[in-house]
Amino acid sequence: MACNSQEYIAHHLTNLTYGKLPSGYVRKELVPVKDEAGNAVADESGCPVTTVRETELTTSTWTIAANGQEAKDMGFMAVHVDSLGWSVFMGLLFVWFFSRVAKKATSGVPGTAQNLVEAVVGFVDNTVKETFHGRSPLIAPLALTIFVWVFLMNSLKWIPVDVVPGIAHALGAPYFKIVPTADPNGTLGLSIGVFLLIIFYSIKVKGAVGFAKELSFTPFNHWLAVPFNLFLEILGLLTKPLSLALRLFGNMYAGEVVFILIALLPFYAQWVLNVPWAIFHILVIPLQAFIFMVLTIVYLSQAHEDHH
Repeated sequence: MACNSQEYIAHHLTNLTYGKLPSGYVRKELVPVKDEAGNAVADESGCPVTTVRETELTTSTWTIAANGQEAKDMGFMAVHVDSLGWSVFMGLLFVWFFSRVAKKATSGVPGTAQNLVEAVVGFVDNTVKETFHGRSPLIAPLALTIFVWVFLMNSLKWIPVDVVPGIAHALGAPYFKIVPTADPNGTLGLSIGVFLLIIFYSIKVKGAVGFAKELSFTPFNHWLAVPFNLFLEILGLLTKPLSLALRLFGNMYAGEVVFILIALLPFYAQWVLNVPWAIFHILVIPLQAFIFMVLTIVYLSQAHEDHH
């Protein structure tokens, strides 16, 4: 592998190498080996030689390290250029491709692109009809957007793990990630948007008072149970965006980590393991997009139900 690939992999594995000792937590980091003059030592291929450095962590420093020192340095308002840029790019690709096919659509013999788009639209439309029990002109377009957009972002995982980061490194942007759904900021952004729609339609369909009553008197319809009901319902409401975000992020990030670990193996072992894992991801990538879409439809369907 190229040196920048090794740096990329080491960077991604840094936050995964935390261990628990009897005396406390320890953080393991890959650091360059230096000679007496302070210069980095390189191997025969010119790549820097690294070693493992262990740092024992107190309770306070463990919290900082577990959350990532980079995130602490950047602050809350940091912009993740790679995740944001690739998610916008895939969104624009989706809009361009579907609009182009729609403009060239024909009632005669359709081409391959039109067949593909019609199959996706028909699949999403049938899923919405079977899952959504209210009436809203927004749900079907929203479901189509979520399914195709998440699928396109997930599909970036099919690109070999060090190709785009290697190009970005050559252009002066090291540690570049191209899978937005392997970043919790990306999946949380999507799920927060869905959460806001849940709140909006809950209030629109049931009214502010009706929504408040539903939270207060479900599942136990008694004044004495209001505090307990509010605790359960608000907790359940907040877990919806969290479940959406963490499920998608967990599956995509875990898959990326496995690809990175496979890339650390000898060349012959990489091909033995990469092929079946890539085939497995051919199924996982559309499945995760489908699950995100279906859960969004289910949550919005629940928001449209008026029990009073």
